[in-house]
Amino acid sequence: MDGGQRSPYVQIVFFAFDRRMPEPAESTPQQLKRVVGLPGAVTLGLGSILGTGVFVSLLIAVQLAGEWAILSVAIAAGLAICNGLSSAQLAASHPVSGGAYEYGYRFLTPVLGFNAGWMFLIAKGASAATAALAFAEGVQYLIPAAGDVDIRVLAAVIIAAVTVLVLSGVRRSVRVNGIIVGLVLLALGIFSVCALSNAATLPEFSSASFSLRDVFHAAALSFVAYTGYGRVATMGEEMRDPARNIPRAVIATLATTLVVYLIVTLAIVALVAPIPNVHVGSAASSLGQLLSDNAQTSPVAASLVRGGAMIAMIGVLLNLVLGLSRVALAMSRRRDLPSWFATLSAAGDSPHRAVLLVAVMIALLAWSGDIYRTWSISAFAVLIYYATANLSALRQPAEERRYPRFVSLCGLVGCLGLIPFVDSKTLVGGTVLMIVGLVVKLVADFQKRKHPVT
Repeated sequence: MDGGQRSPYVQIVFFAFDRRMPEPAESTPQQLKRVVGLPGAVTLGLGSILGTGVFVSLLIAVQLAGEWAILSVAIAAGLAICNGLSSAQLAASHPVSGGAYEYGYRFLTPVLGFNAGWMFLIAKGASAATAALAFAEGVQYLIPAAGDVDIRVLAAVIIAAVTVLVLSGVRRSVRVNGIIVGLVLLALGIFSVCALSNAATLPEFSSASFSLRDVFHAAALSFVAYTGYGRVATMGEEMRDPARNIPRAVIATLATTLVVYLIVTLAIVALVAPIPNVHVGSAASSLGQLLSDNAQTSPVAASLVRGGAMIAMIGVLLNLVLGLSRVALAMSRRRDLPSWFATLSAAGDSPHRAVLLVAVMIALLAWSGDIYRTWSISAFAVLIYYATANLSALRQPAEERRYPRFVSLCGLVGCLGLIPFVDSKTLVGGTVLMIVGLVVKLVADFQKRKHPVT
């Protein structure tokens, strides 16, 4: 039976899952300018990572796995290295905006590619909203008069400010990001020195406190804290000499992050042990609160860590608006989102309509938010996203391969293997979001067939 004999409903399903489905005939899309070098790419990756990840995720990991959280962080780092190398290999050969969304389309099927992009938007959109809310909470803490202002309004203000910065072009965004990364590293250095110098003893690794499930649960949530390196891949279209710079930027970003995370996790474990009933608070104040709860710590140091956390939230928001807008741009070019969002600014250095779309999405998500729940959903969605990237890397031809297939296979198995360790509510919620994405894909493909571009 040929396509003309199928019912409309069968056609929709067939077209959504058929790998050979032809793309609509379109003119070559506008290309973003290549203005980001190796240092800028590394700072973009670090700016995306050193935010809610280091100020929230590591504390959650310690709560779940105790002193064994250090093992969880190391496991997550190993998985991140495999995923990072797969992403770097893909981005170096195909330096276009969109990351695993584009790779899934190219090497797998339209559905898997779309699902990767969809889950990326959801995961990082929620993370960006959390960062905005965390920054707003920090403002209320530092400025008592701001306590009377609805936190969602404060979050909307910072989202608008960051959006204006991103609309001004990627060069300026990279410069600001470099300053943010430096200040955040300074704050983390202060926290680690104060925590380790004031700790009575270093943690003892007791087999009685070891739980394999807790270690892997913590590893699944900690993995999200490494995934900012994907921002380098999603901005491949704007990288100078991408074949050379993308792999170097990913490796440098992950190496720096691993060292920072291990030191900070050790410092958290050293501080948490003598403090009863520690709990995850605001993303903008949790590490600072740990220092405040330790009577031997200078209040000035605690305030500096709080300030560094707030600056980190701005960095996260900045980098996520940049990265998400590039994925939205790629999806709009394929008409998985309305093609109106695929237009670039007059200078060709910003997908301004996609930026505005992402800003509105983040602002809507910021109207409610639970740090733990948001982080868990992000973990689920990010693991799906990078599973797609690793599967795509396994399908690359030999001439494009830079690393052994074993690296991508480990990344794929690791991503899929950690998914069952997130809590049941997250599994249900994440699955529902994937189904919603599939419906969006079916509708988009039906519209492509009904209104092809000529």
